[in-house]
Amino acid sequence: MRRIAILGSTGSIGCSALAVVAAQAERLEVVGLAAGRNADRFAEQVRRHRPRVIAMATAAALQQTEAALRAAGAAADAAYAGPEGLLAVATHPDVDVVLCASSGTAALDATLAAIESGKTVALANKEVLVMAGGLMVEAARRRGVAILPVDSEHNAIHQCLHGHDPADVRRLILTASGGPFRARPQETLDAVTPEQALEHPTWNMGPKITIDSATLMNKGLEVIEARWLFDAPPDRIEVVVHPQSIVHSLVELRDGSLIAQLGVTDMRLPIQYAFSYPDRWEAPLPALDLASCGRLEFERPDVKRFPCLELAYRALRGPAGLPIVLNAANELAVEAFLARRLPFNGIPAVIEQALDLGERRAAGGVGTLAAVREVDAWARRTTAEIIRKVEST
Repeated sequence: MRRIAILGSTGSIGCSALAVVAAQAERLEVVGLAAGRNADRFAEQVRRHRPRVIAMATAAALQQTEAALRAAGAAADAAYAGPEGLLAVATHPDVDVVLCASSGTAALDATLAAIESGKTVALANKEVLVMAGGLMVEAARRRGVAILPVDSEHNAIHQCLHGHDPADVRRLILTASGGPFRARPQETLDAVTPEQALEHPTWNMGPKITIDSATLMNKGLEVIEARWLFDAPPDRIEVVVHPQSIVHSLVELRDGSLIAQLGVTDMRLPIQYAFSYPDRWEAPLPALDLASCGRLEFERPDVKRFPCLELAYRALRGPAGLPIVLNAANELAVEAFLARRLPFNGIPAVIEQALDLGERRAAGGVGTLAAVREVDAWARRTTAEIIRKVEST
């Protein structure tokens, strides 16, 4: 029996993870759950899975959850509100595997604490590695624990690398759907609305990651993640657009052979892989029917129309703190776009300005979480000012 804690249980990844737990009830047990503010959904999850420890982002949300649990005659052994709740769930002594699916920077402390507590980390939070990849990887090496990727692309590469000598690997190739505007003319992108950008062609995701997919920033962040997960330099990580999202990623070996991982577009597969690794379990999902897939297309990303990908490579090749600036600037720019304060093309423009200003500011060391947060706070203040200036012109 593997004992699981889930940070971000009410989000799409968290709900998929609990579906995996339900399907593998004889192998998986939920020990801890942490969520944001969706008290109704969280109370239902707690009633069904009976975790020993729970946490929510606010005291008000926790009170609402506990009231619902009392009405149903249920309760957890321990309940917390605020950031300390994430830490309590992530480090509970009975937990074997921590799934980090909570969004934003709040998960940084909890993920590092889980690693320091000797937990295996199943990672579905981009900010953790984009902002503090060096810290996380070094801590995992020192403690002898695994960081297992849950993102479908990194999960695919993890599978493709299994059993291969790292010296035999020439390239890591991440696939991208291309988003909803893959074929849209560049001159029309400024007219894109948030509603149009949220219509992803193959995946059902949250709003922020869906906008990142439309700008290709999602793939840029994944390039940075891949650098840390697989100890690969930027010039050995490439991106190819694959609209069908059947090939989830590939690895090229030094003899030119390509190894690819294919599968249905369902996040339960990579989540189960992370929960079961190094074993493989039967999955209650249909196998991929190759004959019905039709044509599989591949093309190079158009970085002229979608410059966010190149901005991510720039950040990765720059000073150690520059990916922190990239991440913060992107978060604020996406928020401004969704609030109709920026046009679609304003997202990369704002990020580029932030990187220009951050080249020198991010050059210092980021060897602690405090240093990471300091750069992050500076980047958010700077980006907010950039957006205000854009709005006033």
